[in-house]
Amino acid sequence: MGRRAQAAAATLAQLTTPQKNVALVRMADALVAHIPELLAANDLDLAAATDLPAKFTDRLRLTKQRVQDMAAGLRQVAGLADPTAVIDRGWTTAAGLTIRQQRVPLGVVAMIFEARPNVTVDAAGLTVKSGNAVILRGGKEALHSNQALAQVLRSALADTAVPVDAVQLIADPDRRFATALMHLTDYVDVLIPRGGAGLIQAVVKEATVPVIETGAGNCHIYVDAAADLAMAEAIVVNAKVQRPSVCNAAEKLIIHSAVAPTYLPQLAAALTAHGVALRGDARARAIVPTMAPATAADWDTEYNDLIMAVKVVDSLDEAIAHINAHNTKHSEAIVTNALAAAQTFQRRIDAACVYVNASTRFTDGVEFGFGAEIGISTQKLHARGPMGLTALTTTKYLIDGNGQVRE
Repeated sequence: MGRRAQAAAATLAQLTTPQKNVALVRMADALVAHIPELLAANDLDLAAATDLPAKFTDRLRLTKQRVQDMAAGLRQVAGLADPTAVIDRGWTTAAGLTIRQQRVPLGVVAMIFEARPNVTVDAAGLTVKSGNAVILRGGKEALHSNQALAQVLRSALADTAVPVDAVQLIADPDRRFATALMHLTDYVDVLIPRGGAGLIQAVVKEATVPVIETGAGNCHIYVDAAADLAMAEAIVVNAKVQRPSVCNAAEKLIIHSAVAPTYLPQLAAALTAHGVALRGDARARAIVPTMAPATAADWDTEYNDLIMAVKVVDSLDEAIAHINAHNTKHSEAIVTNALAAAQTFQRRIDAACVYVNASTRFTDGVEFGFGAEIGISTQKLHARGPMGLTALTTTKYLIDGNGQVRE
């Protein structure tokens, strides 16, 4: 598979933007045309997943609308600018050399991911457009869904300029194949794990292939003393309940003591009305006694569920210190009408995405205008935040001379 991917990547790197776009549109059309077969395959996975928590089955489930959305994502990627057609910059040196810095594909991208069949399509679309081949290894819980999706995508490539082996899926769920992929240094240029913290850390520790760490999301919303409280309620409720199983959902609520006594009961009622179980520190529980007590572990936990921990603080500095001590560098938000507080929060919070007066749920490649994302990077090297097409490229220097030699 590594050899075939490497050969496919070499061909892909030479294709024109229109050739890649034709392939993407064919892939999108094929998904829509095969919705019944895709849903049937997904039903097999769902039938075997009855003992899994709802947060996993939500990510695993395919519907007609979700397949159509994946197809729409491929068409959107086809309409985006091709990053490999870009010259980042150019200049002439003192020696008369003309240097251009051009975007080029990474080569072969590998992905190891959990029960998220949409990743199969997102990864295929973004890698094809950016000129990369991809080897996919999904979780065993989504095996039938991923196999069906990969087969549809590969079949769609058969009559295009893009090699069929630009998209490959490891169909055997045996863990040794995932381990082998992590060590495929002769063929794989970068490995991107996507899933929970356990999967990501296991890949980071095991892999010898370069890894881009994508993120668990222990995301916070801080309601400042100067917040518009109606706005804060709408943002907090949306960030927690709109889709609690995903990494950009808010897991923690931090609230300033100046507004907590009168406002926290209202906000707690709004959250519990949506089924959210609240866990508070001592100060939060003194205001809303029905909250369960928060433990030390709660502050570091990504729930992916209708659970939220609540802390009362006395200052912006205290909120920032708490968030930086416990976050996963994913997405953090402040609700405030104080410009100085907003600017301080954005400057000092260490995270890929820092919001003022908006829900953390917007940390998403589509919402950012990147098209379908391949993941949300929480590290600082190469890529950070939602990873679209440009994050799947690197650069090379093209140098033209007329006989120069260095003295």
